[in-house]
Amino acid sequence: MIRLSLLASATMLALGVSSAADAGGRPDLVKQGLAQGKQYAAGQMIIQYRSFATAADKARVGKALGNGVTADVLARKGSKQGVYGDIELVRFNFPAGTQMSAKLDAILNDPAVDFAEPNWLVSHSATSNDPEVTAGKLWGMTGTFGSQASAAWAANKTNCSTVVVGIIDEGYMFNHADLAANAYKNPGETAGNGRDDDGNGLVDDVYGWDFDGNNSSVFDGAADDHGTHVAGTIGGVGGNGVGVAGVCWNVKLMGAKFLGSRGGTTANAIKAVDYFTGLKNKGVPVVATNNSWGGGGFSQALQDAISRANTADILFIAAAGNSGANNDATAAYPSGYNVANVIAVAALQSDGALASYSQYGATTVDICAPGSAIQSTLPVAGKGKNASVTSGYGSYSGTSMATPHVTGAAALYKALNPGATAAQIKAALLGSATATPSCAGKVATGARLNVSSF
Repeated sequence: MIRLSLLASATMLALGVSSAADAGGRPDLVKQGLAQGKQYAAGQMIIQYRSFATAADKARVGKALGNGVTADVLARKGSKQGVYGDIELVRFNFPAGTQMSAKLDAILNDPAVDFAEPNWLVSHSATSNDPEVTAGKLWGMTGTFGSQASAAWAANKTNCSTVVVGIIDEGYMFNHADLAANAYKNPGETAGNGRDDDGNGLVDDVYGWDFDGNNSSVFDGAADDHGTHVAGTIGGVGGNGVGVAGVCWNVKLMGAKFLGSRGGTTANAIKAVDYFTGLKNKGVPVVATNNSWGGGGFSQALQDAISRANTADILFIAAAGNSGANNDATAAYPSGYNVANVIAVAALQSDGALASYSQYGATTVDICAPGSAIQSTLPVAGKGKNASVTSGYGSYSGTSMATPHVTGAAALYKALNPGATAAQIKAALLGSATATPSCAGKVATGARLNVSSF
């Protein structure tokens, strides 16, 4: 599909020194997000420095922001093509009444700064609906307006064991009875030895990493229900006589938790996206990440991270959002980023109607998929990490629930077509979609997910 570019061109001056007019990012969209009241972490800013930026340059920028400035590097120099330096999450004192726009203005004219933006707050995109076990109500797999995954299963198209999918979300219950067999273990890491065996800066990231808590615990109990529900739709173990079945019965799942009890931040989302890009670059067969979350304003830094995933041939599959709004009129992120690997997903009801809560967009949303009253895995109340469970299921609704249907479909297509690139997988998913009246004029394909022809 064709979208208007969100990227602003920038021309470097001689000797590598830029003016405000040459700055990257989209300060106009950032200011728009602030004017719309988008939430951000007070006293936190993401800054992309130019390649020539020195410690003295960074100190000058820090002085302009105020006292008590500290910084964490999100990505090192060279992580983005061209003349770019480090990307840093900068924290500074933020007295009550301070305007973020004023702080941005204070540093955007600095020649060492390419762009700066707030550390936006985001959250998952689900609304729960009867979280009681109702076995057999997997209309998203079997119903008339479902994904038709059951048709693929009937043709013995179930083996996705060569494919890894990243879940960027809350944590997921990797030891759930219907998920444990599909929990992927980082081949470069040795469990429990207290060392960073694969050299990615993270110790014992066996099942993934918790960027919210900054530890290796990717499941922290019953509160990680959203991520666990998403995991079951992508890859709940099929054919085991237990609970539900995901679109892809034995796809390998790995978690990058960045949503906590208070939501998450853009900075941690960037780390999560880059985590899977790093794994792919080390040889882990990551095909796609599932991103059932949204909120905040435009972030050039996050768009750049998604672009790095695109370069690594990883799909970024994202929820359109749950406000019922037209994303063509008011941009929604991260589903609205203009990067080739993004697939934006709207939600259908079991009767084929577009869900009333589902955001849509004839040019900014790609495809419809089952999203209402979706039965999947949930943690067992009161059980934490390493718990042994034999049950735990429930029904949730949202574009968050539609997105993993598409992610599971991407994994299934890749398993059946091992040589397919991310672009080819995306083209296959969108090209095989079934025209649906409720999706016409609402999403770019005018159609719903259908995996029966894979």
